[in-house]
Formats: sequence, C-alpha cells, structure tokens
Amino acid sequence: MRSPRDFFRPLALGAPLPLRDIPVRPSRMIHFFDPSNPRMVEKAPGIAKKVDILLGNLEDAIAIENKEAARDGFINIARDNDFGDTQLWTRINSLDSPWFLDDITRIVTEVGDKVDVIMLPKIQGAWDIHFADQLLAQLEARAGLKKPIQLHCLLETALGVANVEEIANASPRIQGMSLGPADLAASRRMKTTRIGGGHPGYLVRDDPDPENPQAARGTHQQDLWHYTLGRMVDACVSVGALPFYGPFGAIDDPLACEDQFRNAFLMGCVGAWSLHPNQIEIARNVFSPPADEVAWARRVLEALPDGSGAVMVDGKMQDDASWKQCKVMVDLARLIAEKDPDLKKSYGF
Repeated sequence: MRSPRDFFRPLALGAPLPLRDIPVRPSRMIHFFDPSNPRMVEKAPGIAKKVDILLGNLEDAIAIENKEAARDGFINIARDNDFGDTQLWTRINSLDSPWFLDDITRIVTEVGDKVDVIMLPKIQGAWDIHFADQLLAQLEARAGLKKPIQLHCLLETALGVANVEEIANASPRIQGMSLGPADLAASRRMKTTRIGGGHPGYLVRDDPDPENPQAARGTHQQDLWHYTLGRMVDACVSVGALPFYGPFGAIDDPLACEDQFRNAFLMGCVGAWSLHPNQIEIARNVFSPPADEVAWARRVLEALPDGSGAVMVDGKMQDDASWKQCKVMVDLARLIAEKDPDLKKSYGF
C-alpha cells in the first residue's frame, strides 16, 4: 500500500514537486484552435487576449494527415509567443493512439515551461492517470522543468463516468475535468447525434386534464447531461479540481448554447469550451457572476462579517449556509475582476 505522504513526492528523480493546491484562475472559456491551420495560427495571439484559456487541439477534429502538423504548429506557437495571463493548454491524442507518445514527449521536452495544462481525452480510470503521471514526471525531469504540468481529464466514456471519483483522486496533477457529450453519447449507445445540449425527445409530459382528457398536454424538455454533470462536479470539488462543461456543437444556436452553459454554471462549473469565436462572449457573460447578484452577496457578507448567527436582509433570513453561498459568488467576482476591467467596474471593486 502506498503511503499518503508519497502523494506529494515527485514520481521521478529531478521532477518538480507536485502542487498541493490547484491554482484557481479565471477559466470561463477554453477556446479551441487547430494549430495545423495557418489562418487560425495567425489569429491565435489576438484571440488569446479575449479568452481565459487558449487550447491547441491535436485530437478530434484534426485530420489524420494533419496530426503531425498540428503538433509542430502548437510547439511553434508556444515557443514563439507569450500569452501573459491567458493560460496555454493543449489536448493531445488519446493514450491508445499512435500519436500520444510523440505528442506528450515533444511538447513536454520542447515547450513544457510554456504549457499550463495537458488535456487527456477518453480517460477510463485511475490507471490511465497513473501512467500519464509517471511519464510526465520522467519527461519533466529530462526537460529540467521547475513547475509541474497539470492534467485535465475528458469524461467521455461510460467507464470513465463509473470511475469518476477514482480519476479525480488519482494524482495531485488533476486540474479538472470536462464533460465530453458526443463521445459519451456514443459510448453509452445514446440515441442522439447532437454534440451537447438537449433533445426534443427527452421530455416529460403534463398529466391529462381530468375535465378534458382530450386536451393538448404540455411537454417539458429535460437535460440529458444533468446526472453526469452533477457527478463530475462533485468528484472535482471533492479534491479541489475544477469542473467544466465541454463543447456545444450547434454554433448557429447561440441561445441554446447560452442556456446549456448557464445550467453548467449554476451547477458549479467554472467554464465551458468555445469552439467558435462567437461562443467566447457567451461563455464570458454566463460564467461571470451577474453584477446584481454580486452586490446582493456583498450585502449579506457585510451583514454577517464572520458568518455566524442569523440576520434578516430585505426580509430574507441569512445564516452560515447562505453566507457560504454568497462568499462563493463574491470570491469568484473578485478573481474575475482582476482580469476583466469592465467587470471590475460593474462589480464595484
């Protein structure tokens, strides 16, 4: 049995010490771009100024013949740019793919000092993390890195969902998780071809009207991903990691995208993926606390400075539990205000 004390010791001689706490930074959107596409590469520095996380994608959506070009493109972008307070991530190919080993080896040894997080797709269980963790430590030691690279897990298989708590606890590198609804739907044999979002067939129906049984009955569309998102959020938060909603594929439906992102925000997610520039502003607006709610939360904190006791604020009882809820909102607003001058002004900080 491994000693708990070993959890925060490097897994290779010369590797950096593991992080004791995951850095919490504004992470409202993970913006994906294709490093093999010259037009996207050209736009990347400008987009980096508008997003919290810029991610060079090497996996799905990259054609097989472009895999090596995407890897080379990401390495060049990382080497040649300083994105300031915008985090730089990459999603490499899955552990069972023929590109994984070259992806992780070259990225860590050539630009590991520039990369904050490596996103791992199709994680099935803690064993995947143990393998990647040990390999990363060896590569970090070879590259002489001073800061450990974090891991972000994609929850996109039924087995991964079944093992989500073990995955979250597998390594101090676990920065967070994202819901991958498309691959997860295929893994579960779900009968939907949509990438995220709801489905008109997944609904509940009002009971018949006793006085008019033949009258039309209202229907209410349900959320296909509520259960999985809830499990992922709990697993992440229990270890101090950060949960994210993943992709919303209907680029031409910004309203439904906003609704799905807001559901995730209300349930505890810190951000979502943006697959197109028009989703950046949606994520920014949704995952930034509303100014009026921040103002209310600040009033509650002022009325209960140490969180003890109970008071009435505008006719509503506030106690320790509501104080904690309000602190979550204000702490997030302060964090975002440090990066976003417009929101800092609207929050009154």
